[in-house]
Amino acid sequence: MKFTNGCWLKRDGVTSHSPAQVYEKTVEEDGTIRLYAPTSYVYNRGCTLGGVCLTIRVSTPREGMFGIQITHYEGVSTKYPQFELETDGDIKPEISYEDNLIIIKNKSARLIIDEQVNMSFYSGEKYLTCIKAKDMSYFTVREGTDGDGYEKYTAYMSAATNLSVGEHIYGLGERFGEFVKNGQSVDMWNADGGTSNEQAYKNIPFYMSDRGYGVFVKESGKVMYEVGSELVRKVSFAIKKESLSFCIICGEDNEYGYMKDVLVKYTALTGRPPVLPSWSFGLWLSTSFTTDYDEATVMSFIDGMKERDIPLSVFHFDCFWMQGMKWCNFMWDKEVFPDPAGMLSRIKEKGLKVCVWINPYVAQDSELFVEGAAKGYFIKKTNGDVWQWDMWQSGMAIVDFTNPEAKKWYQSKLTELLRMGVSCFKTDFGERIPTDGVVYHDGSDPHSMHNYYSYIYNKAVYEVVAKEQGEKEAILFARSATAGGQKFPVHWGGDCTADYESMAESLRGGLSLTMSGFSFWSHDIGGFEDTSTDDVYKRWVAFGLMSSHSRMHGSNSYRVPWNYGEEAKEVASFFAKTKNELMPYIYSHACQAAETGIPLMRSMVLEFPEDKNVTYLDKQYMLGPDMLVAPVFDSSGDVDVYLPDGVWTDYFTNETYKGGRWYSFKNVSYMYIPCFVRENAVIPVGGRNDRPDYDYMEGLKLKVYQPESDMEKDVVIYDSDGVGKNVVRVVIKDGISCGDDKEMTLIYDK
Repeated sequence: MKFTNGCWLKRDGVTSHSPAQVYEKTVEEDGTIRLYAPTSYVYNRGCTLGGVCLTIRVSTPREGMFGIQITHYEGVSTKYPQFELETDGDIKPEISYEDNLIIIKNKSARLIIDEQVNMSFYSGEKYLTCIKAKDMSYFTVREGTDGDGYEKYTAYMSAATNLSVGEHIYGLGERFGEFVKNGQSVDMWNADGGTSNEQAYKNIPFYMSDRGYGVFVKESGKVMYEVGSELVRKVSFAIKKESLSFCIICGEDNEYGYMKDVLVKYTALTGRPPVLPSWSFGLWLSTSFTTDYDEATVMSFIDGMKERDIPLSVFHFDCFWMQGMKWCNFMWDKEVFPDPAGMLSRIKEKGLKVCVWINPYVAQDSELFVEGAAKGYFIKKTNGDVWQWDMWQSGMAIVDFTNPEAKKWYQSKLTELLRMGVSCFKTDFGERIPTDGVVYHDGSDPHSMHNYYSYIYNKAVYEVVAKEQGEKEAILFARSATAGGQKFPVHWGGDCTADYESMAESLRGGLSLTMSGFSFWSHDIGGFEDTSTDDVYKRWVAFGLMSSHSRMHGSNSYRVPWNYGEEAKEVASFFAKTKNELMPYIYSHACQAAETGIPLMRSMVLEFPEDKNVTYLDKQYMLGPDMLVAPVFDSSGDVDVYLPDGVWTDYFTNETYKGGRWYSFKNVSYMYIPCFVRENAVIPVGGRNDRPDYDYMEGLKLKVYQPESDMEKDVVIYDSDGVGKNVVRVVIKDGISCGDDKEMTLIYDK
């Protein structure tokens, strides 16, 4: 939100108050530093008579970070939902005072506060950013007059970090616009808007700088960011509240590097994903949305994939597994699926898992509506009526997950499906949550619940899957999210269009999301809206099967490969098998993502932060630390690829390329996607290509790329159950491989 009119003036009706001095400082029992800061300098006793004062608290929630809370009025009784954070109570700051400075140390992180309340943040001796006193502001905005003629004001609390010369900002959730956020105004407000605009399904109030720090705003409500778009040297964030809480996360130059370390620390605070079932990394196939299908259709798709030698892991039933107008009643449409339990059993006999679509809404014609309304299980209006509207489902209500009994009721319906044979759920929607004139069971502020609803919705579903299937088998396919949602993977990019533009914007959104603490991401192969050309479909198949999770899904047309020409079948077969062969590599780094929070699918700048050529790159990415993937986004088949310094090897052809420059590939085959491996990398390749979950050590091959003449390296390979771990020792002596008894291929310059 913009409050200023140039560098010196405020907009009409705006008044601001910023701290002028540290008037009083105390250390509370938990180690929090409390600063009492008048917004006018206190020259004498008379200056203590009234006026706006701000209370600033500085805490150390975890190692290497500082929590900042700025408050005007502390007597606010509104109940705001709080993110579920994993703080470390054992972390106590080292506090010292020197030359009117307050110096606060938290391991390698350091915060210096001067007597005017200017804050500077460091990692060791490296300066990261600062927050000037004038950039911590309590704003009031005149909103007209009330019925008695008195002026009405709305209060906002705001803060801003400094933008250094050449600094770039990333993150803020799954955003489909420009990857670098500089120059953008961004509001944290989940919306069901598709992928072709500035709205987002997953708004995450966290951004990261390529200077090696991150800022997490601990507010679930509508945080409004100006990323160099108001004052060009500032990243400001504001919320309509009497207080504002945020964390400055200081990256270290450790084994991860500054930027990755920020994600390690951020996900330690907000949560990391679990170890996912290895079967989830295989190919998913959907019925699509509004298409006609029954058991015969489903079985023809499943059998058709097998007949065409396209490995399949999961079959997904979209909305119409239930009867239309009744979503959600969690009941199979018996006219279409007369024997659902038998059908699920027959599908699972073919070695597949089953996913079904759900949402948190209950249509008025659903058999569950009367019960839910009578028992108070839905979000209500202030007069006690059930909140309803006719968008999406006629007269639909929304389950109130702040009501423990409503949560149990909803989960009980899912339990029945899981025990029937369903493996997991696609948790759709959760964005269009009302804010005006509504009441939650626990009294939470509706505006702050708008984004947070996605968290409690997905958490409720994830918990019941984990309870019934076991934690190692639990997975969702979710669309909406807020901070912490990464604990309930996987998330997909929502409704994209079946063209190259949407394919590219989907990748931008995915990379933005993985810069926001999410480790896994998927997208609709072939696009959701409309029907793609054969050309786009084949390119999307290659891209989708070189992503962390891969699902063929559409709106009004099927996404089975044989609907897109003969070659599409070969393309799907080739890349599905390629991904399955790469599972020892992919799954091991997926398990490491659960340990560190470093994403499996990552942007170039996260992996190569010192290379200024990758700052804006959003059309290629790293799959794990060693494989660079560059999808084709043009009907010509042409693609430009930037390779960072070093020697890179084409994974498919073994051709080698010198890094530090761009390469142009012309009219590339549909059976190919540019994929390059870093020098000294060891890529473990499995002995099977027909499924993603198998014994990765049986038939394992190690491909060693451009190794140094003398190299020793331990390669960690996780078992497909995510529990066992194997360490394979790779030793290269004078260019000759030795070490563990595994087939090893050394790949040198051609």
